[in-house]
Amino acid sequence: MATESSTDTKAPGQYAEVNGIRLYYETHGAGRPLILLHGGLGSGDMFAPVLPKLTERHEVITVDLQGHGRTADIDRPIDARLMADDIAALIDHLALDRPDLVGYSLGGGVAMHTAIKYPAKIRRLVSASVNIRRDAIYPEMLAQQGQVSAAAAEFMKDTPMYQDYKRVAPRPEDFPRLLDKIGQGMASSFDFSEEVRGIQVPTLIVAADADMAPPSHFVEVFKLLGGGLRDGGWTGEGRPQGGHALAILPGLTHYNVFSSPLFIAAVLSFLDDRQPEA
Repeated sequence: MATESSTDTKAPGQYAEVNGIRLYYETHGAGRPLILLHGGLGSGDMFAPVLPKLTERHEVITVDLQGHGRTADIDRPIDARLMADDIAALIDHLALDRPDLVGYSLGGGVAMHTAIKYPAKIRRLVSASVNIRRDAIYPEMLAQQGQVSAAAAEFMKDTPMYQDYKRVAPRPEDFPRLLDKIGQGMASSFDFSEEVRGIQVPTLIVAADADMAPPSHFVEVFKLLGGGLRDGGWTGEGRPQGGHALAILPGLTHYNVFSSPLFIAAVLSFLDDRQPEA
């Protein structure tokens, strides 16, 4: 069984034994519960710059996903659909009453699939910088993703990403294995258009204006939710049913959108919307 890293003994969080994994999480602030999910090769720590703003009105639960941060890997692929089961189990473990779910990149995919599979457990969903079709990603990015494997581990030893992993991971020697799994996942073809079309909880789609896929892809996702098809009307009567929304944030990229004040402003505006929900 994994134990906390000896180099990170002051970690403020806890572990939950759920769904066959020992999942690390931290709880910050007070208010309506919000689960916050990080991007690939990151951890809950990546939200530190924006966490204070979120905790002004919310109890924020940051989670280290499978094989990331302080959560040790287990014998299964790195797959957002499988990790969605972890988050659903964590919601039950913590006895949370329909928390909001906010995720970025890999975490946004996990959040999205949690809402798809477990709509009764979620109040609102924010999915940031998530591509729902592999062929929507720019070709040069697909080429870079094709180089992610254990063979790249040595070249990443001096990067802040690896240093953060080494600082907190229960088994730092698992880093090459994590790269292999992430590389395999990114190499797989996927198209979740039909699953997205069926999302039943109010959803905010967020992207940077210079993201990993063109803005048109995120408009496409919004259209699957019934948005962008007609004029919204003077009183919003033409907006998509279900309370869905879209935010393309200016001057940002896939790599800094999650820490932007614009992102947090959009998230809080959507989560605190007082309009009746469908």
